[in-house]
Amino acid sequence: MTQAGAQQRAQVQRRTLTVVVFSQILGGAGLAAGVTVGALLAQEMLGSASLAGLPIALFTVGSALAAFTVGRVSQRWGRRIGLSIGFSAGGLGALGVVAAAVADQVPLLFLALFIYGSGTATNLQARYAGTDLAPESRRATAISIAMVSTTLGAVAGPNLVEPLGDLATRLGIPPLAGPFLLAAAAYLAAGAILFVFLRPDPFLLARELAEVEAADAATAEQAPGIEETGSAPPPAPRPEKGAYIGATVMVLTQIAMVAIMTMTPIHMLAHGHGLGSVGLVIGLHVGAMWLPSLVTGVLVDRFGRIPMSVVAAVILLGAGLVGAVAPGDSLGLLILALIMLGVGWNVGLIAGTALVVDATVPENRPRTQGGIDVLIALAGAGGGAMSGMVMSATSFEQLSLGGGLLALLLIPVLFWARRSHAGAAPATS
Repeated sequence: MTQAGAQQRAQVQRRTLTVVVFSQILGGAGLAAGVTVGALLAQEMLGSASLAGLPIALFTVGSALAAFTVGRVSQRWGRRIGLSIGFSAGGLGALGVVAAAVADQVPLLFLALFIYGSGTATNLQARYAGTDLAPESRRATAISIAMVSTTLGAVAGPNLVEPLGDLATRLGIPPLAGPFLLAAAAYLAAGAILFVFLRPDPFLLARELAEVEAADAATAEQAPGIEETGSAPPPAPRPEKGAYIGATVMVLTQIAMVAIMTMTPIHMLAHGHGLGSVGLVIGLHVGAMWLPSLVTGVLVDRFGRIPMSVVAAVILLGAGLVGAVAPGDSLGLLILALIMLGVGWNVGLIAGTALVVDATVPENRPRTQGGIDVLIALAGAGGGAMSGMVMSATSFEQLSLGGGLLALLLIPVLFWARRSHAGAAPATS
């Protein structure tokens, strides 16, 4: 690549990260505000707590479908169109939730919550947009910048629930629907920002540059005298293996994190903790999921994807062990376990995402990334569903230990991946 081309790439990358940061702040607000009261709104409209967990299931299924769709659209028309459509759909879903609450229409509520899940998937997919033009040595850092930006909105959203409820009341809207007004505005604004400002499209530009580099490489191979250099081009790598490994890292860390996190509030309430303590533990856990991102990205770029994936497995095992041995009335140890759980998830997600980005090329990147995020969404749903059954059949302590041991399965997988890669490498003197 020429110096002018490298400068253009770096300039567009900086612009892309700036746009992604603003969209992620808004996306985080839209995600957190709605999720905070979704179950409560369903309970109020249904008049029963038996189906109050249904919103999470609808979010998850909707986000899985949206991840697939956004990935396919981005593959064909670029990140700008794919992400804009995803966030806009999430915003329309949030408006549908408000309309359902006003009309007291439960079927409309369920449909709107399903569509609202598009915002969740798009918020996660946006982390890939910052990597299309990033150099390999800075990809994890770019991912982390996008992720830490989500924290700002995710922290602000729940804290606005009460004033948004007051605003909704003044507008003649049920108070619990108020946060969905913020979600609608935030998601629609995020989509508009990406549509207007994500130019040039980072994925389309990366694909164009890859085609130019491939043409230059083909021309160089045909140049006379190349046989006399005494060196042959290295064998083509198998990128799909890295994508599988990255997907495995993210799926296992997602299952372990969701399983333990989902049952922690129930475990705490059963041991006499109040809602304030539950909120404190979950709040610190959510912070630990996102706030370490800037440091995590630098570490993943510095020490490598696979070593940091092992670190994620060890941290998650530690979280499971602390949760298993902590007395039910020990708030301090539960806080420690959930903070470790969040940090382990953060490291695993960033390392796994970097593995996927490294292992894909523009010809298949968004499509592959969207498919992997479908697996992550379904893994979260499965982890949440299984956690209840495991805890009912055994105990929170055994659930916590099982989650930690599940994450530990990453180590033999990663050891095999590294050994296989080393065995395939050409011998050097």
